[in-house]
Amino acid sequence: MESDQNHNKHQEEPQLPVGHGLDAGSGSESTYKTIALEGMYQSWFLDYASYVILERAVPDVLDGLKPVHRRILHAMREMDDGRYNKVANIIGQTMKYHPHGDASIGDALVQLGQKELLIDTQGNWGNTLTGDSAAAPRYIEARLSKFALEVVFNPKTTEWRDSYDGRNKEPVALPVKFPLLLAQGVEGIAVGLASKIVPHNFNELIEASIRYLQGKEFEILPDFLSGGMADFSKYNNGLRGGKIRIRAKIQQTDKKALTITEIPFGTTTTSLIESIVAANDKGKIKIKKIDDNTSDQVEIQIQLVPGVSPDQTIDALYAFTNCEVSVSPNSCVIYKGKPHFMGVDEILRISTDDTVRLLRRELEIQREELEEQWHFASLEKIFIQERIYRDIEESETWEAVITTIDSGLEPFKKLFKRAITRDDIIRLTEIKIKRISKYNAFKADEQIRNIETNLEEVQNHLDNLIDYAINYFRQIRKKYGKDRERRTEIRSFDTIEASLVAVANAKLYINREEGFAGTSLKKDEFVCDCSDIDDIIFFRDDGTFMVTRASEKFFTGKNVIHIEVFKRNDERTIYNMIYRDGRGGNNYVKRFAVVGVTRDKDYNLTRGTEGTRVLYFSANPNGEAEIVRINLRPKPRLKITAFDYDFSTLAIKGRGSKGNTLSKHFIRKIVKKEEGISTLGAIDVWFDPSVKRLNNDQRGNFVGAFEGDNKILALMQSGDYRLIGFDLSAHFDEDLLHLEKYDPDTIITAVYLDGNQNLWYIKRFKAEETDKKTRFISEHPQSKLITVTTRQRPVLQVMMDEKKNEKQAEDLVIVAEEFIGEKSYKAKGKRLTNLAVKKVKWLEPLPADDEPEDMEKQEVEQPEQHENIAPAGIEKTKVKPEKAEITPTPPPPLPRKTSGKTKPDQPQHKKEKDAGGQAQMSLFD
Repeated sequence: MESDQNHNKHQEEPQLPVGHGLDAGSGSESTYKTIALEGMYQSWFLDYASYVILERAVPDVLDGLKPVHRRILHAMREMDDGRYNKVANIIGQTMKYHPHGDASIGDALVQLGQKELLIDTQGNWGNTLTGDSAAAPRYIEARLSKFALEVVFNPKTTEWRDSYDGRNKEPVALPVKFPLLLAQGVEGIAVGLASKIVPHNFNELIEASIRYLQGKEFEILPDFLSGGMADFSKYNNGLRGGKIRIRAKIQQTDKKALTITEIPFGTTTTSLIESIVAANDKGKIKIKKIDDNTSDQVEIQIQLVPGVSPDQTIDALYAFTNCEVSVSPNSCVIYKGKPHFMGVDEILRISTDDTVRLLRRELEIQREELEEQWHFASLEKIFIQERIYRDIEESETWEAVITTIDSGLEPFKKLFKRAITRDDIIRLTEIKIKRISKYNAFKADEQIRNIETNLEEVQNHLDNLIDYAINYFRQIRKKYGKDRERRTEIRSFDTIEASLVAVANAKLYINREEGFAGTSLKKDEFVCDCSDIDDIIFFRDDGTFMVTRASEKFFTGKNVIHIEVFKRNDERTIYNMIYRDGRGGNNYVKRFAVVGVTRDKDYNLTRGTEGTRVLYFSANPNGEAEIVRINLRPKPRLKITAFDYDFSTLAIKGRGSKGNTLSKHFIRKIVKKEEGISTLGAIDVWFDPSVKRLNNDQRGNFVGAFEGDNKILALMQSGDYRLIGFDLSAHFDEDLLHLEKYDPDTIITAVYLDGNQNLWYIKRFKAEETDKKTRFISEHPQSKLITVTTRQRPVLQVMMDEKKNEKQAEDLVIVAEEFIGEKSYKAKGKRLTNLAVKKVKWLEPLPADDEPEDMEKQEVEQPEQHENIAPAGIEKTKVKPEKAEITPTPPPPLPRKTSGKTKPDQPQHKKEKDAGGQAQMSLFD
């Protein structure tokens, strides 16, 4: 019991008992201290943990700042005179409040400056894109931004406390009237917990605060200064367990080069290049050269090895390098003196509510100050106009003066909003004779009326506080929201399967005699190229197969009949097989695909009868069905000993099916007689605009049924077109405007603004087959594509700009094929009009059956029109122009297809045609 009591006592407070002993050297009595460790960890470590959490690593939810950032800003406010101060001087000033050394203060100050919100910087503050560090504090300067001065500080509403040494006062929390924590983001590691809040967009936060005050729903998503693309589908409101996938923006310059223009949050060009070089050294990707041309904008040039697919390399960069990173947010903040885990929506609500509270307090203080001004102005008016100051001439003592003035004011006390105090009377005695002699009653009344007007305005704001707060946020956005548009593109990402995009960096060999395969058996039979992360599938002559990971050496068995790289979920690779069931059983034939299996597990393709043997086996990457010659063992009364079998007559079924009976007789020999063709038909391809990728699982808009060398026509907002193979790994430009299945006879009609002449042109052309991106508008940097269509026989309405044209101009309706003939994509085209154009839009096209026989012969060259005279092919109309911005107008979309894959006995997809007879599709309506 005594021991337990002592234990509890030690837990309450660590003891430092003092004992006595003898000095071993001198034998004299000496004093020494014995420190009891029992209970010390619990008490002292908890104090340390609490200190780190509350005073070092975790931000306060109200002002969004860690203590070091708060103290830096407070010190800068004390120093502020509108001019820049040396960072070394700011660090010294901050050390009055932050007792943790100049290095930590300097690093925190540089972080604040690089976020481009609260601090205006001057000098070399480093580069967050390249990772270059800032210059020494003695060389760089800083001052508070105008935004910080307006939004962050107000001594009248600030709660103060003593600094660590008691010599100064520092703010408990700065009165920030803005969701600063979400705008800047923060990261900190404390004891037992960590906080990671990513930055959000300035304008979107203000809009969310306004919507919250209006009682509407809102959603806020991160935005990074480094740009890039991000998938926020698993953001989880910024709470623990969420994940953000961020990708660099990679553009295909040409067939041999890629350019990285934006990098993921948390990376630098240096670390990104290092990860690319490491992936290249490991053989995951193949690059020839990499150059970093980054300055104020990211530009990393990647030269590819000849023969390497740019699209596959882009996917490989995302799969194996820091071109794609994952960030796991963990929103932990200090709220009411304790750490709390709360989502970003809740943080915004708390911040907005606190902003409303601060605005109310500011208005209340302003009202109190105005009431004091009104009170004294009224006192002064009565004191001077009623000549009360003359009554004090005969007063001999100070108290008599006070009493005399108080008596003189007695008749007027009921006019005041509060009692007249002794201090009020003393202030009246301090009025100078000069002011009394020059007192202007008219100006005094005007001043009082102005004060009363201001009081009414302040009271109105208090009565309509929410509207006042909404207007406050709008003013902040108007003043400081310019050039703060979203930089990170919100996207949805497909999962990239690493084995499908990895470069073949190894060779697969097999030793059939010993029953082993692998990448290290270089003296044995070569199978194929592979990567070290590929899966390998091998089939045995007993009808079993297995999928395993590629490695230097793995066991297969001595009876392997086929081995290759396995592509998971590949439904187009079809295996044709003939097997005998048991030693004397029937012979069966089957066609099947291997889609999804468990690695390193044996699967049986037959009925499992002992003695079963595979007689014929072939792998067909596109579902080919060959013809084979079957030779039977002769025996009495067997008339037919040989016959042909066509695999195309057999349906494709699951790998577990028994198959169809081929023959009940013993098969002596099977020989391939004729190569087959694919029985799978064309591949139905869809385009998913959310991820800007092709797919064959019916996500997004149906593009068409593709086979052979069919291509896709892609039109870009930049005025370029590309012809792309229907490879599902194809990447498309960010400004993709329209795509469809390429038809060599399709005529593209485009309207563009020529930057050189600042005039509108129209042109009609066919896309010429080329592997390069092709420009079809003028090369002038100010030229821009207005609208484009691939519809047959389009009709265009041209709406004039009434404000810019001197004369009243009527709108035009142009039949494109009558206005201009088909030319090369290099042709400039024909001018729409000499007048100012407001906008254009496509009307319903002409019927296809009314098409003229020869457009080229019907075209008549028109002289330049100096007035609004409609040449051939143009009709005048008085349709009033709509007030809308000029935007590219793609043609109407083709309805989505809902059917599955094409079977051999099913009809192909048929495109629905418009009035012009040509299939149309716009993927971004």
